[in-house]
Amino acid sequence: MLVSRKKKSILSSLVSFSLLLATVGCSTPAPSTTQPTTDPKSQQAKTEIFVSAAASMTDVLQDVKKEYETKHPDVTLTYNFGGSGKLAQQIEQGAPSDLFISASSKDMNSLKEKSLIAEDSLTKLVTNEMVLIAPKESTISVDSFEKITPALVKQFAIGEPSSVPVGRYTEEALTKLGLWEKMKPTMVYAKDVRQVLTYVESGNAELGVVYKSDALTSDKIKILATANQEWHSPIVYPAALVKVTKHQKEAQEFLTFLTTDFSKSAFEKYGFHPVK
Repeated sequence: MLVSRKKKSILSSLVSFSLLLATVGCSTPAPSTTQPTTDPKSQQAKTEIFVSAAASMTDVLQDVKKEYETKHPDVTLTYNFGGSGKLAQQIEQGAPSDLFISASSKDMNSLKEKSLIAEDSLTKLVTNEMVLIAPKESTISVDSFEKITPALVKQFAIGEPSSVPVGRYTEEALTKLGLWEKMKPTMVYAKDVRQVLTYVESGNAELGVVYKSDALTSDKIKILATANQEWHSPIVYPAALVKVTKHQKEAQEFLTFLTTDFSKSAFEKYGFHPVK
């Protein structure tokens, strides 16, 4: 009888202990009052700035991009390079762009007249020169634009004057020299100055006209002559914020960076000149 009572007591204790364990296991722990530590900057989305820039700015702006994004990790620069006339047309048609850098005042002014740029942001960045180039192994002996003749070449590469500033400057210079109509039958028109460079590098054109800054980027061509600046309109690169930009502060900060000592040195490295 005593043994039976002991068994019942032990069994009762085991049941009670099991119920206690079940209760503890199913209970919900109190919420922690310690919040996880997060870095706001790591979760912040980068601001993407779209820059429509003249093709002749391709190399220098890539250098500027590396430096700027290192100093501004919250910003991403996205470039759209091309002929300034085409870029202005794209902006006019609503293509995404926060900043426009043109190779001519004419294309910038066309947007200004349509109230498509923020006039108070308009800045003249640099100037350039126009040069006559030939493939590196060319035997053509010309040391001046005045000596260009149709007899020298079958294909003469220039930018399309209606949309490419370097083509417009070329037309002005050759017209001034009385050579425009004479050279027309040999002309091959390019969509931007970099395509002119490619035509000459590949030997598809015996001569071409590009900016000095573009010529200096290639070891496949040689400079034969430099155009007299009195033959054409001033080659000035204006820049301005596009009026509808949603990132006015960030776009203006980048435009300001383009006038810093770092950017000035980069421009000079690639053959551009400061505005006088």
